[in-house]
Amino acid sequence: MALFRYRGRSGGGEIVSGRLEADSSAAVAARLLNTGITPIDIDAAPVGQLDLRELLQKLGAGKPSSTDMVLFARQMYAITKAGLPLLRGLRGLAQSTHNVVLRDTLHDVLQNLESGRDLATCLSRHPQIFSPLFVSMVRVGESTGTLDNAFLRLCEYLSQDQDVQDRVKAAMRYPIIVLVMISLAVAIITTFVIPRFAPLFKVLGNDIPWPTRVIMDSSEFVRHNGMSLLAVIAAGILLWRHQLTTPGGRYRWDLLKLRIPVLGELLKQSVLSRIARSLAMSLDAGLPMIQALTLISRSAGNEFLGERVLRVRDSVERGETLSHAATSSGMFPPLVLQMMFVGEEIGDLGRLLEEVAGFYQREVDYRLRNLTAMIEPILIVCVGGMVLILALGVFLPMWNMIAKVAHTA
Repeated sequence: MALFRYRGRSGGGEIVSGRLEADSSAAVAARLLNTGITPIDIDAAPVGQLDLRELLQKLGAGKPSSTDMVLFARQMYAITKAGLPLLRGLRGLAQSTHNVVLRDTLHDVLQNLESGRDLATCLSRHPQIFSPLFVSMVRVGESTGTLDNAFLRLCEYLSQDQDVQDRVKAAMRYPIIVLVMISLAVAIITTFVIPRFAPLFKVLGNDIPWPTRVIMDSSEFVRHNGMSLLAVIAAGILLWRHQLTTPGGRYRWDLLKLRIPVLGELLKQSVLSRIARSLAMSLDAGLPMIQALTLISRSAGNEFLGERVLRVRDSVERGETLSHAATSSGMFPPLVLQMMFVGEEIGDLGRLLEEVAGFYQREVDYRLRNLTAMIEPILIVCVGGMVLILALGVFLPMWNMIAKVAHTA
């Protein structure tokens, strides 16, 4: 099979393009016409050659947002619930979606569906768009004939997960903005303001107070080594981003985030809410416990807690109950462990795990409402300390000069 690059017009009149494997250009044209696309150009794609747009997409640019995925799951639920043919429904979604990456992905899914593959297999070809948990839920829905319920559960799960993440991001926006503005103010004062006072302060000779000396030396260093400093910062950022792509680096960074005062506990409870809700949804859908825990460990959003979930899975695999394995992991408080134990005792673990997810979500909501009050003292101390150092650095030498003049007079 050869790789072809095509450009065509959808049923709605929009220009679409992409790459497709086929035996010939005629086969590509036939497959495009079957998916509702009128081909304009079909050319053989050079092996290993990528255009700029495809390169950016491989790097993650234009990836569908969580809102796009919620909308997709909701639309798929409506299609499967109404009994529309899957090919027709997906073709309509591919023509109406505004996200280019998702549209190209749906076109590829359509082409693979026409080749005889099942929907879950077609979705699994795009792991950067559809998570393993998403694909597994669709696979269970297909095998049990409850695909509409699978998409309904996915829609509810993605909506709740997006709501929690949006709240956490909104709560963290205020302290981040304050810290950035403080850093900018210190940089401007050190670079532009202090040098204007330096000639005046040097009149004091060896009597310059140490806060002033520190500020002057820092200002002098920044002015003479500014480009080198920027290069070191840029290299540090690139090294940090590279470390995040490695399992060990990502693990250490996720562990560090959980140890941040105030915010760390908030992030932990947010992730645990996602883990509990994902497990409840997976068990209700009929996924085996071992498989569900494996999938959740990959989509937890935190490598450290994901590794703890794998420990729970290994313990369950050795024959322990979920509540006992969760106790050994040290992730959950006693109240949550008791709810898991009761769920296993009465045979309704899915519902009790939903209660656990609700418990964590209420904790997250409470902490978010009080986050500003908890962070404000820390920010006030940081701002006060910086203002104190700058004030002492500027005013102490002035007072010394005034004292010398008064003594001379």
